[in-house]
Amino acid sequence: MLSEESIETVRATLPAVRSAIGEIASVFYDKLFTAHPDLLRDLFNRGNQASGAQQQALAGSIAAFASALLEHPGTPPETMLSRIAHKHASLGITPEQYAIVHTNLFAAIAEVLGEAVTDEVAAAWSEVYWSMADALIAIEARLYAEAGTPDGDVWRDYRVVGRLPDNDVVTFLARPVDGAPPPVSRPGQYVSVQVELPDGARQIRQYSLSGAPADAVQFTVKKVVGSPDGEVSNHLHERVAEGDVLRIGAPFGDVTLDDGDGPVLLASAGIGCTPMISMLNHLAATGSPRRVIAVHADRAQGTHAFRADLDQLVAKLPDATADVWYEAPEGPWPADRTGLVDLAVIGIPEGITAYLCGPLPFLRAVRTQLRELGVPAADIHYEVFGPDLWLAQD
Repeated sequence: MLSEESIETVRATLPAVRSAIGEIASVFYDKLFTAHPDLLRDLFNRGNQASGAQQQALAGSIAAFASALLEHPGTPPETMLSRIAHKHASLGITPEQYAIVHTNLFAAIAEVLGEAVTDEVAAAWSEVYWSMADALIAIEARLYAEAGTPDGDVWRDYRVVGRLPDNDVVTFLARPVDGAPPPVSRPGQYVSVQVELPDGARQIRQYSLSGAPADAVQFTVKKVVGSPDGEVSNHLHERVAEGDVLRIGAPFGDVTLDDGDGPVLLASAGIGCTPMISMLNHLAATGSPRRVIAVHADRAQGTHAFRADLDQLVAKLPDATADVWYEAPEGPWPADRTGLVDLAVIGIPEGITAYLCGPLPFLRAVRTQLRELGVPAADIHYEVFGPDLWLAQD
């Protein structure tokens, strides 16, 4: 919680900080990577840095957190903090790294805002930063303890024991090299995968678990073409074969299937189907009697990953349906399932819990439809691959 003095200072300076936060974020990363080049090489996603996505996400989260503190001083934005903490935990972030961020972030604030950053302003925004950082450190400590890695060492060596290609995606199965069982995961979670690239960088990406076999970790990778962010997915597709060893982190992610018995909507677009397939696998394996509505949007049949799995899993459930929309279907396809998803044509029962995953425009459109259909915001959960730009664009 901020002090009363800091609340007033932050309130007075928030408009100026908000208007400059994008520039501050850019200068911050320049300073951080100049002082610590190993962080760009071995921790941060170089593709997101090149595209500016990570800068937007940082700017959005800081502004959103400060606004939340002003509106509800005693109630931190738990959903936002949980999402960030799970991502940090998947990377093995430690408390010491928050001090490094603070040093470089406030040097960037001083450079961008100049004389406007008085000692009073710097102290107030430092309180904002450490309120956020301390909350994240506490959540991450709990996540590490739950994962059995209290020191934040989430990484283990896994040997690839299977590769299952499906159009432009590959599903990998990997077993721990040490022979111990793989960690327990929840449907909807992801793992971090670290690979050494030809230039020596050890880049990390998160991939959704698409199933939960008893003796292996199963994750699915879409090959990203024409983007700097694709260097890891291309490496996995082209260079990693059965028998190779990968460095894989413990499962994390806060968008996970609940244990209730109410109706559930699993809505995805493109490769966003992977956590939904994991949830469907779990529902089918447990013989769930829940009403399950699976909705998927894709370019066409040929780009629809797990298309056969979707039909097979839905068929195993006693009260489940699958509704698929294609923008440019290959051959005959129902007109009311062509184009963009329209939830109004399938009917959404009361009391439904919705899980969404896909590109940001899809998430926004489906969430808007759900809200218009009367679904409470608290019952709509979303997962976005890469930096969460929702806050940055609100």
